[in-house]
Amino acid sequence: MIRKFMILITGSMLIGIGINLYFVPHHFLDGGMIGIGLIVHYWLGFKPGLTIIVLSIPLYMIAFFKDRALFYNSIHGLWLSSFMIDFFYQWHEANVLPALYSGLVGGTLVGIGIGLMLRADSATGGTDLLAQLIGKSFGYNVGKLIFMIDSVVLLIGWSIIGLESFLYSLFAISAVGFFTTILTHDKDSGGYSFH
Repeated sequence: MIRKFMILITGSMLIGIGINLYFVPHHFLDGGMIGIGLIVHYWLGFKPGLTIIVLSIPLYMIAFFKDRALFYNSIHGLWLSSFMIDFFYQWHEANVLPALYSGLVGGTLVGIGIGLMLRADSATGGTDLLAQLIGKSFGYNVGKLIFMIDSVVLLIGWSIIGLESFLYSLFAISAVGFFTTILTHDKDSGGYSFH
């Protein structure tokens, strides 16, 4: 139990640092609910973590009825990652890396953070939870599902962030998808688990 909680904290911190130190300074997007939170932040100035919580409520209600264990495991990940995203926002001007390196480093940190949380059967928000529900029901790789959802969110955010940030964001979420897939691959095939 303590080990799982430490994994959730570590994953959440990596996500919060990756988003704020590497994505926000260049107006990059992640995909999924984090990306939606960033779109709302860039467009309306709302806190992305709080936005993630509010928009995740309907999907968590579905999970409550479809997979109660996943709901209880994931609710902690939602709160922790959303808190860390808003907490680490105070560092959003500390990045000195150019856009390409920010995309790689930020995408790596976020991908590892999400992957760790998924390994602990948790999620960062609604679309990760949705990917887990689909993955468990149909046997699809969760990392690949998240990558597809991320791509859709990125296309939606294109008009807000512009072409250059869009292209760098595409690179960044490729890194997110890659590292999430690496960390969840053997879990999906019944391999190693943190339990």
